[in-house]
Amino acid sequence: MDTLLSAHGLRRTAAARLVLGWFLAHPGVSYTHAQLLVALQGAGSGSGVTLDRVTLYRLIDRLTQVGLLLCRVDANRVRRYQAMPESVKAMPHFECQTCHRDSPLVGTLQGNALDLEVAAQNALQALKALGYQGVSLDLAVRGVCADCASAAVGQAAPAYSDSQ
Repeated sequence: MDTLLSAHGLRRTAAARLVLGWFLAHPGVSYTHAQLLVALQGAGSGSGVTLDRVTLYRLIDRLTQVGLLLCRVDANRVRRYQAMPESVKAMPHFECQTCHRDSPLVGTLQGNALDLEVAAQNALQALKALGYQGVSLDLAVRGVCADCASAAVGQAAPAYSDSQ
């Protein structure tokens, strides 16, 4: 992990190790700043690392700037952070408008994942050719997940009443 931090020009502090280690240990999960703070307070207590919300915000901002984290802004304008593998240029995901769960779609799109990757590469190259720098691509599909949709159908069933 120290090599990864150094390679991206970051200091190898205990806080940086804790935060990056957390994301690397949970690669498919996205966290809001508040969720991450709660999770890390429990994880960091044994290591003697204490993080306040400002330090954590600055650290995840730096990790995002160097490309180690992916930051998404959902439909409610809430920032969510997730580990970003170096090899990934486009990470499609589904965001549920009801439960706000964020689900990666790479496995779901299996056959089309390569087409998506090629399209992402082409878009990024075109933007770089126009002079844009530090570009990344985020494909977000928004709607209601299957769990929330089936729960809504179950709640919408009319109740039978004998009093009529």
